[in-house]
Amino acid sequence: MRTFDLIIIAMFVALMAVASNITSFFPFLVIFGVPVTFQTFMAILTGAVLGSKRGAWAMTIYALVGLLGAPVFTQFHGGPGMFVRPTFGFILSFIVVAFIVGKIIERKAEPTIKTYVVASFFGLLANYLIGTNWMYGIYMLGFGAPDEFSYGLVWLWMLLPFIKDVLLTVMAAVIAHRLPQLVKRPLSSQYS
Repeated sequence: MRTFDLIIIAMFVALMAVASNITSFFPFLVIFGVPVTFQTFMAILTGAVLGSKRGAWAMTIYALVGLLGAPVFTQFHGGPGMFVRPTFGFILSFIVVAFIVGKIIERKAEPTIKTYVVASFFGLLANYLIGTNWMYGIYMLGFGAPDEFSYGLVWLWMLLPFIKDVLLTVMAAVIAHRLPQLVKRPLSSQYS
């Protein structure tokens, strides 16, 4: 990897740490006891901006840094104990999300906004499939599942963040599509 790749990957790892802990900075973003995070948004944006390989590397490094104990996960959690938490599947899914989003966009020579939106929604789908199934599996292994717990119930729980994630997915796609255009414009036209 080039120096630029290492720097941009590190930058997106740091951005993901901030996106994970947004409710720690803005406590009013807790809805019904569930902290609202921008992790899925950031994973999609990472794949869309960095591409499949660099995006997946950024999310892998983010997960490893957290597992090694750095407090980069939601509510400043970290450490190997996170591996058995019900929400850890979402953290693992970010690697796949970034890869899928980046790969779909890379297949087009001139990706349109539609390409970015479609890629982003495939990333969101991967996020929900991996994260929700991991949550179900951990609960079924006996990590605090309520008596009435079922596969349908875990998917029902996901309705609460779903609306927020759909909106943020569209926003990530639009930002990622516009970003190359903004970066290529001369400085003087950006501020006029």
